[in-house]
Amino acid sequence: MICYGEAVLDLVDELVDAYAEVFSAPPWNEGAETIRQFAARLHSDSRRPGFRTALAQSAAGVDGFATAWLTPAAFPTDRSDRGYAQVAAQLGPDRVRDLLAGALEIDELAVRPYARGRGTGRALLAEVIADAPDRRAWLLTSRLATDTVATYRRLGWHEVPALPGTRTTAVVVFLSPDHPGR
Repeated sequence: MICYGEAVLDLVDELVDAYAEVFSAPPWNEGAETIRQFAARLHSDSRRPGFRTALAQSAAGVDGFATAWLTPAAFPTDRSDRGYAQVAAQLGPDRVRDLLAGALEIDELAVRPYARGRGTGRALLAEVIADAPDRRAWLLTSRLATDTVATYRRLGWHEVPALPGTRTTAVVVFLSPDHPGR
């Protein structure tokens, strides 16, 4: 199921609960304050251009979700909390413009432990990027989340290598399987 814009706010409590279960565990180890910030961020993010949420639901509630929006043409390099400055330094302005600006940015992918290994994450990603502009979608994750990095590779996402001579940062940028710039 896809929700566009602020329609997702009807499920904010369930999304926060799923987020807390997934991201309070290793390797993320997010605390109560970060979880509270996600709840507040969801309200403002839902007003971003192109915002959408893919939901996986069962009798147990929200099994997982993915959120995404359109990356602004003026790439936000000053928001270190999202890793944008690291991405800009790692890829350079030309590749950021060509690969990421105007593309669909996957912000969060959270699948509860009991729903893993059943294709839930794959289905959420496919649904949230189904109408990505010109098949252009991307995400970033922590290099320290080795299982997550391996999962994206297994699902056909392509890592964007850092520019030669650029120090590799703590984030990994992936392009969707059908991204024309992969």
